[in-house]
Amino acid sequence: MGFTLEQAAQEMEMSKTALIRLEKGHNEKVKLRDVEGFGRLYELDDIYIEDLKELAQQTATKSWWNGTRRTFRGGFTTYLRLESAASHLSAFQPSIIPGLLQSLEYMRAVERPFFSQDTQESVERRIALRMRRAAILTRRNSPVSAEFLVHESALHTQVGPAAVMSTQLRHMADMSTLPNLAVRILPFAAGFPGKWNPVLPYIILDFPERSREFQNEPPVVYTETTTGSMFFESIGDLAIYRDIHETLQGATLDEQRSRDLLRQIARRYRS
Repeated sequence: MGFTLEQAAQEMEMSKTALIRLEKGHNEKVKLRDVEGFGRLYELDDIYIEDLKELAQQTATKSWWNGTRRTFRGGFTTYLRLESAASHLSAFQPSIIPGLLQSLEYMRAVERPFFSQDTQESVERRIALRMRRAAILTRRNSPVSAEFLVHESALHTQVGPAAVMSTQLRHMADMSTLPNLAVRILPFAAGFPGKWNPVLPYIILDFPERSREFQNEPPVVYTETTTGSMFFESIGDLAIYRDIHETLQGATLDEQRSRDLLRQIARRYRS
């Protein structure tokens, strides 16, 4: 609207110094009434003002993935930022329980052999961050919706003691009852459905139209191998992965039968 600092400060009944600190992000906490006031002053629409107010409530909290660059391998910190802003995840995992669905003891059993040279403190720090990451599925405000397609082999690949596997599969079944989650098992009997198989694990990330972190972010596919990770953003690549997901989904058990199978195998481990 062409306001000078002096004019804006006068309209908001604050000092010029206070306004400068606010504009430069020097305030630890931004007052919601200031967000509302500036929004009205600059004639922003109501939806945008509400988005800014929600963002202001988070300014005192450092994004949890900051500082994880030395904890996770290259590319994964970028993925975590994308994941936290996503509105929907479509994932396939052929050999291990998806990270977002892993129980605490299963995580520990996975971490130990792969990071045997790390100190126990480093391992526990990584596990704590992974547990925090999983909160996107259960958080109170706008939990991420997700569909996990998991090959049956992941249920029979024993990671840790049998008791760990039993707890893990029951945890996975319980998580699948959440309204924002779908867990579907691709059974051995399905073979290699479609023309794209076998395929590596992948996650397709879709974003809300008004994303706070990534304005107008297009969908992206994340894949991971032993030696590194890759992001696919082109329309052609995305179409291929959506086709893969639809093909795999068509060969999976429905949600209730998948849940029943998880609990059935969990009982076998327990006995």
